[in-house]
Amino acid sequence: MDSLAFGQVVIGPPGSGKTTYCNGMSQFLSLIGRKVAVINLDPANETLPYECAVSIEDLIKLSDVMGEHSLGPNGGLVYCMDYLEKNIDWLESKLKPLVKDHYLLFDFPGQVELFFLHSNVKNVITRLMKKLHLNLTAVHLVDSHLCSDPGKYISALLLSLSTMLHLELPHVNVLSKIDLVESCGKLDFNLDFYTDVQDLSYLRYHDDHSAKYRKLTKELCDVIENYSLVNFTTLDIQDKESVGKLVKLIDKSNGYIFAGINSSAVEFSKIAVSDVHWDYYRYPSRIFKSYVSSY
Repeated sequence: MDSLAFGQVVIGPPGSGKTTYCNGMSQFLSLIGRKVAVINLDPANETLPYECAVSIEDLIKLSDVMGEHSLGPNGGLVYCMDYLEKNIDWLESKLKPLVKDHYLLFDFPGQVELFFLHSNVKNVITRLMKKLHLNLTAVHLVDSHLCSDPGKYISALLLSLSTMLHLELPHVNVLSKIDLVESCGKLDFNLDFYTDVQDLSYLRYHDDHSAKYRKLTKELCDVIENYSLVNFTTLDIQDKESVGKLVKLIDKSNGYIFAGINSSAVEFSKIAVSDVHWDYYRYPSRIFKSYVSSY
């Protein structure tokens, strides 16, 4: 059997910081000794801050699709993902040389319907995992400033839940730009309330529209709590400890921590339930200073 490869499927609404995340994460992983390949699958991403190993623009461009088929950006992105699915052999051929010794970061478009409504992206990911023996975790970024607005926060919870159920991947929800969390207003509760996603009933009394939509808010919160699937971790992409904490969580979810370990089921269970103490911080501080200085 071929050896397993590992990676992340980076998704989230526009402005949540996906491209910045891929840039920062690729630098961090490189500094701790991993060979990283970033795969740009966003045909609208014209200016990339990172060096990508594969780009969908070599296959199809959003601007060409919009012009040729008289589509808007949303329709154009759906068309591009459909085209990618039909030409999945092209992507497979590009990835085959990389999976042998690279950790993969997939930078996807920000159109959220692609991840909870349409099947094209899910089919692409499923095909790659099966054919190339990939172990992938979906990293779903949500801008942390949404926590300052109860209505927007509930919408983010529903989006996260819908995406988790649709993609059916190991999944990590991330409140990005956590250093700017109160840039749009003071939080009504402490940060743990928003990351743990418990006791959502309190939000009904802090929503400006609560009198008119209180019953709807209650029903939506009940759906989220009944599934009991959504929680968040936080991220400041400029803080190496914040990035390192997230990497540990992702490594657990996609099985990277078990790679190369020959042990009993009992030992695997111990690793799975315990805190993982990787050697992320053994590297000299000057390395991480160079990482932070790039921002």
